[in-house]
Amino acid sequence: MEKGVWKGRWFWTNLALLHPNGKHVSWSMVCGVMLFGLGLISLLTGHVASHLEWYSHRLHRRTLYSKLDGGDDAPIDIWKSQYSKYYYGCKERGRHFGPAVRERKSNGYLLIATSGGLNQQRTGITDAVVAARILNATLVVPELDHHSFWKDDSDFANIFDVNWFITYLAKDITIIKRVPDKIMRSMEKPPYTMRVPRKSEPEYYLDQVLPILLRRRVLQLTKFDYRLANNLDDELQKLRCRVNYHALRFTKPIRELGQRVVMKMRKMASRYVAVHLRFEPDMLAFSGCYFGGGEKERHELGEIRKRWTTLPDLSPDGERKRGKCPLTPHEVGLMLRALGFTNDTYIYVASGEIYGGDETMEPLKNLFPNIYTKEMLAEEELKPFLPYSSRLAAIDYIVCDESNVFVTNNNGNMAKILAGRRRYMGHKRTIRPNAKKLSALFMSRHEMDWDTFAIKVKACQRGFMGEPDEMRPGRGEFHEYPSTCVCEKPFMDDLSQDGTRPPKLAANNIAMDGEESVVGRRNGRRASTR
Repeated sequence: MEKGVWKGRWFWTNLALLHPNGKHVSWSMVCGVMLFGLGLISLLTGHVASHLEWYSHRLHRRTLYSKLDGGDDAPIDIWKSQYSKYYYGCKERGRHFGPAVRERKSNGYLLIATSGGLNQQRTGITDAVVAARILNATLVVPELDHHSFWKDDSDFANIFDVNWFITYLAKDITIIKRVPDKIMRSMEKPPYTMRVPRKSEPEYYLDQVLPILLRRRVLQLTKFDYRLANNLDDELQKLRCRVNYHALRFTKPIRELGQRVVMKMRKMASRYVAVHLRFEPDMLAFSGCYFGGGEKERHELGEIRKRWTTLPDLSPDGERKRGKCPLTPHEVGLMLRALGFTNDTYIYVASGEIYGGDETMEPLKNLFPNIYTKEMLAEEELKPFLPYSSRLAAIDYIVCDESNVFVTNNNGNMAKILAGRRRYMGHKRTIRPNAKKLSALFMSRHEMDWDTFAIKVKACQRGFMGEPDEMRPGRGEFHEYPSTCVCEKPFMDDLSQDGTRPPKLAANNIAMDGEESVVGRRNGRRASTR
């Protein structure tokens, strides 16, 4: 004991030992170092503890679920999650989220030029609203991309209900259809144009964009897609949800035609699967993958690939092993049959031009004869929409959103946007392929019988079926995993065997007494939500 005390005294004495110049280090410096060390330890342990708490809650809940459904290896209901009834979308403003700044008091007018196809532009519009809120700017209705590969000259009002958009968000930001003429006439120079770096933090907008807006009064941000950071203050995330899932409503003609297609699918079957197939020639060429079409495929896709001079040379085998290759229509069919969908399942296919045409689609049709597209179900009604790729994509969006099960062969913008929306709407069954594991399984499928193959596919797909516990802190794009906007209902009707309420899932918001409390908020600096 005495020896231990001596060692302790030795430590404290030597902590303040001589400086190299022979002077004693001041005790204030020692105390400062100690306080810094303790603060660092506190910060790190707090961060780790919050994640440990989340995972312990998750483990506790999964234990409860295992008792209810027979264990982790129990069959998954392929049509719906049995836990979806416990969740709902929540997008309400917090008490401290101030009202929108009126036009005359705003910091200026924000013009937005979006980029890409319909769903890529959707992310840009969503983030444009949030950027306007951060800047205290008046947002001018965003301009859609007319010059990209899709060559669609539709304006915002041709696709989205512009009056609904303006009115729905009136409490969040002020939106106008055009900059007032008197403002434009008073400007000495045309609107300043700039491109914000991808995934910019709110601080970038406040430090770099706001001064220009204040100086020039009208500012245009170009190529506006994914130009705002993924992780934002919870109130700004909820604003994203209000825009994406509520304010961006399609025009009446698009909604009506989409619903007619849905009704025709429902008339044939009470439930259906929607498959979003990205298998267009340009998309396959861009991927750098090989899909088994021999020299003809290599030549054709190679020629298309020359359009992009900056693309690196990729190894097709390497890309497939990394899970970067979209599933072929045949592979999608094999995955669905292995998961348990029978050949009398009705399937709606949303796609553009399929590389290889009917020959490529034939294996999928052999597995699922009841396959339909919007062209098959609404040939005449579609004619006015045919020149406009974005309007056609909007119809597919509606039919896929209304489906009982949504399946994708890729991880593109539409797949992410719809996956996020379906989580927000109560974790509707959404199947995305675990391409990295499935690719090896497809390569070796002839070496095993069907039952073995099906068991392995089901094992691969656990965690890729749209279950609630797939949302984890910081996982993926917010548009795909809108965790801030998915709330749990109180478990009043589902008590465990000892009469206690099941534990709350810390990753989500918990609705209690009509008010939302946020559990497990992110640490770190937050931007203003003014």
